[in-house]
Amino acid sequence: MRQSMRIGRPLLAAAAAPAFTTLDTPSRCEGWFSGGGCPTAKPVKVQTPTPSDIAISQAVPLTPVKQVFRKTFNLRDEDLFSFGPYKGKLSLQVYDRLKDQPDGHYVVVCGINPTPLGEGKSTTTVGLSQALGAHLGQKVLTCIRQPSMGPTFGIKGGAAGGGYSQCVPMEEFNLHMTGDIHAITAAHNLFAAAIDTRYYHENTSTAAGIWKRLVPQDKSGKRQ
Repeated sequence: MRQSMRIGRPLLAAAAAPAFTTLDTPSRCEGWFSGGGCPTAKPVKVQTPTPSDIAISQAVPLTPVKQVFRKTFNLRDEDLFSFGPYKGKLSLQVYDRLKDQPDGHYVVVCGINPTPLGEGKSTTTVGLSQALGAHLGQKVLTCIRQPSMGPTFGIKGGAAGGGYSQCVPMEEFNLHMTGDIHAITAAHNLFAAAIDTRYYHENTSTAAGIWKRLVPQDKSGKRQ
């Protein structure tokens, strides 16, 4: 008996309860090529010894993000906000438009200890998605967090996966993506500055001093 794990409607997967399902018959993605496999997948020519992550990333011919979502998930161009040709954000209206579609399955890659070669959660997650999408012909969407600058420039390094199982363009994913991490950084800095200023003034000012500054004397020495 052949069993397979069905991954369907990935855009709704995050809203569905985590679940694993086994089917008696193999599941294929409706509307995909009869030969199976992801329509935007590209063959990989494995080299020995394995090149560096950056070399692999820069050697990959990229597919425009709108083409990926249009061919693979039948989304419209207006469903995506592009940040350059290869990055973008999905509109929240996509969920409302597809809310009546059957939910998919949410597969979680839990925290693991990396191997000496560096294969960790991201590499495992991307590799699993490649296996399900490019080789087993399932509709699959990989969801991993956006890296922050501290770990990227620290001992940990980037968070795009590694080797032939990584997100591309790797440099933009690690350093900027759509700018959200920078917006969060700016918000944290603003909040920290506001707290510091409030703390400073409350510890260096008196009620009398504040009153004199807020209600200064006029030329006759009166405060009104």
